[in-house]
Amino acid sequence: MAIQDDKNLLQLKKRFQDLARRSYEQNIFTFTPMLGLAEQTAFWESEPALRFAGYSVNGGRENAERVMIRFGNEKDLGYEQPFPISLVHIRPLQAKFSDDFTHRDFLGALMNLGIERDLLGDILVGERQGYLFCQTSIVDFLCGELKQVKHTTVICEPAESLAEYQENPPVRENILVASVRLDALIAQVYHLSRSDSAELFRQKKVFVSGRLCENNSRECKPGEAVTVRGYGRFYYDGVDHTTKKGKQSVNLRVYR
Repeated sequence: MAIQDDKNLLQLKKRFQDLARRSYEQNIFTFTPMLGLAEQTAFWESEPALRFAGYSVNGGRENAERVMIRFGNEKDLGYEQPFPISLVHIRPLQAKFSDDFTHRDFLGALMNLGIERDLLGDILVGERQGYLFCQTSIVDFLCGELKQVKHTTVICEPAESLAEYQENPPVRENILVASVRLDALIAQVYHLSRSDSAELFRQKKVFVSGRLCENNSRECKPGEAVTVRGYGRFYYDGVDHTTKKGKQSVNLRVYR
């Protein structure tokens, strides 16, 4: 499995190079598919060799986990072209008879339609409804074909904004740690031993601001987002103060 994953990432890096070169040589904007955290890591590993084309990153909303990368920029090309990302609202036909939905419920219903994951961005789950960011090219198909999630009949419509969506706010936490090393922060936030925390890095489950991090001793910087697959995400806001015993009191925003 790891060999196949490495092969796929090498192919993806070659695709980045091809898109960047085509943008530069043909004076057009080019776009990647929607990228998950592992694919974003492949991009950042290739980024120094792609800067010549210029690029920008967008997932349809601030702090999106799944994003698209656009090669080219308005200054060099002389025109602007928006990202082909659209927002779709998925809601029950009759709310009082609706199931409660999870992220997995929506993703499963989309996969059952034969939609590839790289066409889909973030899925936001609200109270008996969901919002989906996706490539604009599949909006008409989605709105015409997505009729059911779990046992609930749904309506799928284009949306202009997340006006009706209320994300659960992060929990502001203040914790004491011996240092602001990533493994120390993760262990404290998710109530793990330091050895279990370090194992997450070896399993390639830790991402910092969208990039894979395998260095468990790396110190976290204020403003960075730390995503731990299977656990959640938190933002590190910096050290509040140091206690008399030398512990660091740090502020976090934790999404559970």
